[in-house]
Amino acid sequence: MSDLVVANEGGVRTFTIQRPPVNALSTALLLELRAAVADVAADLSVRCLVITGAGDRFFVAGADVREAADTPPDRAWERTALGQAVTIELEALPVPVVAAINGMCIGGGCELAMAADIRIAADSATFAQPEIKLGIMPGFGGTQRLARLVGHGVAMDLLLSGRTIDAEQALSIGLISRVVPANQLLEHARQLALELANYAPYALEAIKRSVHGGSSLDLAAGLALEAEFSAKVRRTPDAISGLAAFRDKQVPTFGPRSATQP
Repeated sequence: MSDLVVANEGGVRTFTIQRPPVNALSTALLLELRAAVADVAADLSVRCLVITGAGDRFFVAGADVREAADTPPDRAWERTALGQAVTIELEALPVPVVAAINGMCIGGGCELAMAADIRIAADSATFAQPEIKLGIMPGFGGTQRLARLVGHGVAMDLLLSGRTIDAEQALSIGLISRVVPANQLLEHARQLALELANYAPYALEAIKRSVHGGSSLDLAAGLALEAEFSAKVRRTPDAISGLAAFRDKQVPTFGPRSATQP
């Protein structure tokens, strides 16, 4: 049986990770996730992706530790490379990615969530990068994305101590952007995803590419990149019709995703 349940609604695709007891990331599940992410990139009917965990206790409680323990040290790089590939390809998707964090978001699960564009958490969710307690370190992007999201000092605190924080603490440091009651999480994520799915697809993609591409540049270079994408967006039919609709006090209607964006 698949560890990943895939559903579609109104241009929104939802991945539900369902691998009892704690939704841990095995090699098989990572391979399944990678293939499913590639399908989203190729399927132009998908306008937004939501990722969540089955049940109300676990989003993803880390990588599969038993599998890791049974992996020879000289082969560990293969699991690291696969985990990084999944998060890199998820982050690079042209559509918005929403992580609906329904419970424990630990280790590799936190690394997976950090590759999403928007992270919404249930008020019962918890977060940690506890690898240090096992004598290892994050390998799926945790040392890099966490520092970029919350700052060097806070990231070092969480990574070196391995301590667990709750949803309100995660919100206060910028690890997540919204906290909602647990019984409203999936509906909140679904409504957000449907809203995003109705926006201009190339404008969404260009924003993502500008943010990610500019994060490693100085301000001047980042602004130049933003100006380049802004000019491309402005020439699209969606931008032309969207501005005209605002001028004429109408509701804009945007076109589909295209395999040949500007």
